[in-house]
Amino acid sequence: MFMHAYEQVYLFTERGGDVLFAILGIILLLWFFIFERVAYFNFTHKSVLTRALQEWETRQERNSWQAHQVRFDLVAQVEMALDSNTRTIQMLVKICPLFGLLGTITGMIEVFDVMASMGSASPRAMASGISKATIPTMAGMVGALTGVFAISMIQRYVRRQKAQLEDKLTFDH
Repeated sequence: MFMHAYEQVYLFTERGGDVLFAILGIILLLWFFIFERVAYFNFTHKSVLTRALQEWETRQERNSWQAHQVRFDLVAQVEMALDSNTRTIQMLVKICPLFGLLGTITGMIEVFDVMASMGSASPRAMASGISKATIPTMAGMVGALTGVFAISMIQRYVRRQKAQLEDKLTFDH
């Protein structure tokens, strides 16, 4: 069973061309950063949030301009920690379709080379180039779509956490 799955993956990458390996690398990097954010949210964020809340709670006065600035700074620190690597994830999501387009172009160049050397009478000869044109496009779009879904979930979580922190840092004493 493992050999059959390996053979299918090998054939898929063979049909997709070299650009498919670059897309695979980008998708792996994308999901590495997504999992890093999930791990941060699940394991580290609570201690950062607790530390910010404790610093606010230990303040004697909370109504002066200086207290407002401290509160603003605490919220900003937590938000920066929450937002870490989200721009990288967004960049990788945007790069995926571009590499898919690169695969389309290289596949079409191969089709045109076959047409120039053999004419358009050989559809089998052109099939390899066509698959090298379509498979990377599909892979780039699939990678981007999964990344868009993940980054939207991450951004929603960040907004919710920021709003909750702002609600917890009250001004009255």
